[in-house]
Amino acid sequence: MDGVHPAPWRRSAVVAALMLAAFTFNTTENLPVGLLALMADDLRVSLTAVGALVTGYGLTVAVASLPLAQATRSVPRRYLLTGILGLLALASWVSALGGVSYGSLLAARVATAVGQAVFWSVMGPVAVGMFPPERRGRVIGLLSVGGSLATVAGVPAGTWLGGHAGWRTPFALLGVLALVSLVTVAVLLPSARPQDGHCAYGAAPDRRGFRVVLAVTVLSVTGAFTGFTYVVAFLTEVSGFGEDAVGAVLFAFGGAALAGVTVTGPLLDRHPRATLTLPVAAQAVALLGLWAAGPDPVASVALIMMLGASVATAFLATQSLMLQVAPGRTEIALAANSAAYNVGIAAGALLGGGLLPLVGVRGTFLVGGLCTVAALMVLTSPRPARDGAVIGWWRANAGF
Repeated sequence: MDGVHPAPWRRSAVVAALMLAAFTFNTTENLPVGLLALMADDLRVSLTAVGALVTGYGLTVAVASLPLAQATRSVPRRYLLTGILGLLALASWVSALGGVSYGSLLAARVATAVGQAVFWSVMGPVAVGMFPPERRGRVIGLLSVGGSLATVAGVPAGTWLGGHAGWRTPFALLGVLALVSLVTVAVLLPSARPQDGHCAYGAAPDRRGFRVVLAVTVLSVTGAFTGFTYVVAFLTEVSGFGEDAVGAVLFAFGGAALAGVTVTGPLLDRHPRATLTLPVAAQAVALLGLWAAGPDPVASVALIMMLGASVATAFLATQSLMLQVAPGRTEIALAANSAAYNVGIAAGALLGGGLLPLVGVRGTFLVGGLCTVAALMVLTSPRPARDGAVIGWWRANAGF
């Protein structure tokens, strides 16, 4: 193993460990949604209190991402990732302890969210830095597959296991998965200074491009979650699905998201323009289509799947572009984008909740679609000619 260029089998193992860690973090974040009633009964708290474990988690990631990325920018990545994964394992096992109180569980969730805030900012540069620059898109795509699998397999499997073996059991298992990732990273990740390697800084630094990516992330995610936060009510009240069918539709949503990132990853390096512009446009079509054709069950399923594929793919593309346009260190840019994503989730949920009494659940998808159209307008607006030489690369490759 030479510097940041380990043997192929070692770097493949590290990428697999980071994919597993992404899967574990995302499953941990969203698992309480599937175990809501079980956790509320056992902890003797309200459903709203258990729901706050998810909301608080996302807000912690949003608030902590940038400060923690700044604070840890000089820490060697092998040590930093080992510590983060150790925190994830420990917090998961605390959550699984019999007799744990709601307060202790909340503290464990906050600790895990703090770890995730750092993890998302360093995971990409660490993985991409082990490969040639022309393969960065494919590597980012693989990491996104790990995260997307949480929606398709992790949360459903954890919900099933929690229903049969108690809600604490899946958290214990997640701790084991975190430990596997920790050992692999600790043993196989090369030792190198964070500022070394081709992925430490943006390949084509561009402050305006950086701001555009953040704006697109916030607007598109806000648009998606303005409607999707209330998707269960939409499917039952507007599309006419029974409660048993809703789970299958949401599984199709997750499957489409997984398919989207799997297909898009290899295309990021060759077609960066299309891999961001097309999914944002597709998201706008899906949300507006659900508003217009929501009462048709067949159309609803097709549009929900389009929404799943476009939301996941758009975020993947923004993460990849951040490695290009970061005006400084890439982990700071990725932390900003992660924070923007979580701000968009919270803003979308709040916007949809505020509008729900006024426009109904169907109207939230219309508003979400309009927010996404705004993101598309920001994305495709022309750049001022004074931006100089960088504009040529940006127009040719990013479509801004």
